[in-house]
Amino acid sequence: MAHGMTEWDIKKLHILRTLDERGTVTATARALLMTPSAVSQQLSNLAKQVGVELLEAHGRRVRLTGAARLLLGHADAVFAQLERADAELAAYVQGEAGEVRVGAFSTAVPALVVPAVRALRVAHPGVRVRVREAEAGEAYELLAAGEVDLALSLAAQAPGEAGGRGRDGRFTRVTLFADPLDVALPAGHSLARAPGLGLADLAGEAWIFGGSGPWSEITLAACEAAGFVPEAAHSASGWGAILAMVAAGMGVALVPRMAVSGRGAVGQGGVVMRDLGAARPRRHVIAATRRGAEAAPALSHVLTALREVPPTHT
Repeated sequence: MAHGMTEWDIKKLHILRTLDERGTVTATARALLMTPSAVSQQLSNLAKQVGVELLEAHGRRVRLTGAARLLLGHADAVFAQLERADAELAAYVQGEAGEVRVGAFSTAVPALVVPAVRALRVAHPGVRVRVREAEAGEAYELLAAGEVDLALSLAAQAPGEAGGRGRDGRFTRVTLFADPLDVALPAGHSLARAPGLGLADLAGEAWIFGGSGPWSEITLAACEAAGFVPEAAHSASGWGAILAMVAAGMGVALVPRMAVSGRGAVGQGGVVMRDLGAARPRRHVIAATRRGAEAAPALSHVLTALREVPPTHT
């Protein structure tokens, strides 16, 4: 009788399955790049191993016995499981060795992407990250065009909230965190030291806007929520330029904590940063991928690393 499962031989089962599909030993041998005698030899070995007859003569051909068919029914389940194992192994291996192209707005590069890359070097040394700095507003165009695999962008609302840009079915978005916005005032400003400063107290000021689309929207949304429409006196895309204008008394600006956390004491003399208290506005830092791609192992490692960057911004 059968000698037990341990003696099953995947290669021989594959030969049996091919014979069933092709109908003759010659055709089987051709399909498997073997000699006909090797095919016959392997099949008679398999019959010995399992202790049953597998083939019967049928004219000039051979035919599978009932026992062989029963065996093949199980073999198909075995092959399917092996395919799954193969796919999972491939995913595992690719996850440990893959390239992920990340598009990130300027302040996200030092504050988020660089720490994530450092963590990945230790946790998943085979995952390579290629960074491309891009305006937050370009993120979705780059993703859609296949130029990047993961894009960091900004929004006034989280994707799930009313008014959040969560409608586009092409992308999967997750909020990495909400970055608090502080107000930058010239050091000599009458409100620079005022206790309990709120955004509404600054309704009459000249405002300095960020240059990128989402950033202007975020300032506008925050001021409108506080009950006024800000006067957009100046705009600039770099924080150095914005803070220099504030220091010169040209206006006030909302500044994300993440943008200045790496600059020591703001890196700009003549500027006072004020926390706007419990009602402080926030900007949402969002990671987006093409829908479905977030399951790719290398990409999910990068997403996890971004999520786990210690918050220096709060």
